[in-house]
Amino acid sequence: MPPLTEQVPVDGGHLTVHRLTQAPAGAPVVVALHSTSSNALAWVPVAERLDGLVHVLAPDMRGRAESAHLRSTGLADHVADVHALTIHLGLERPVLAGHDMGAFVAALAAATHPQDVGAVVLVDGGLAFPSPGTLDIDEVLHSIIGPAMERLSMTFEDEQAYLAHWGAHPALGRHLSGPAGAALAAYLLHDLSGPRGRMRSTSSLECVRADWADLVSDPATLSAIHTLQSPTTLLYARRGPLDQPVGLYTAERIAAAHLPPDLAVRELDSDHYGLLLDPAVVATVAAALVAALGPASGRDIHTSVK
Repeated sequence: MPPLTEQVPVDGGHLTVHRLTQAPAGAPVVVALHSTSSNALAWVPVAERLDGLVHVLAPDMRGRAESAHLRSTGLADHVADVHALTIHLGLERPVLAGHDMGAFVAALAAATHPQDVGAVVLVDGGLAFPSPGTLDIDEVLHSIIGPAMERLSMTFEDEQAYLAHWGAHPALGRHLSGPAGAALAAYLLHDLSGPRGRMRSTSSLECVRADWADLVSDPATLSAIHTLQSPTTLLYARRGPLDQPVGLYTAERIAAAHLPPDLAVRELDSDHYGLLLDPAVVATVAAALVAALGPASGRDIHTSVK
């Protein structure tokens, strides 16, 4: 059954928000934010671990999937959308979780509206990436996400051609044929639109560029993780987005960042995308969300996570 959706009024129209779990009224809430050229369904494997226990709400962020009609001029627009979502749905201090770009949005949203947020879980993002050695945004994006960037200017014959493109991805290819393959395929196809023969990604190249400009240069975005008032956890992948042996973060890079001493940090044995796909790692991410919900919700649901 496809996730239920909410239409949240935001600047420029409506943001589509997916309810990825069913849970009793009054259950704690996680707002899950996806990565750069991704969509809400990236969080489905994690949400499945929390079904029946936690409300997991995941927006298709502006410029992507069912919110592709909305345009972003930078991460402040996504922060405003998270705030609007919180107000419109009457959420009381949910946990904000973010992967990659979504982690930067989560950190910036928590720094901008601390009264909205119970806790923050950052998944391979939120802390300034190592210097790419260039200020050209397209060069930065190609160097980090490669095929995920290239597809934004491509057209595809049909769904199978699109999945075949992803099947050649150095990291995601193995996931498509693994335990999370069905969920991954559904997530990838949620990004595809247009008529047969001219199908293309819904992700706006314009929005992706604007958002990444903030990731590498906006002072408020880069300082947010150092100013958070909410309990915060950073989970990072041992391997990179293209399954490189060294990930976006290392213990040395994190130590050099001089993060607040109460910010919890943990390395996970996966690639950048596998954090939301590898079953064992997904269980760890779900457990981190539950741990974050402890102080936020006052409920003990640790022993019930699937």
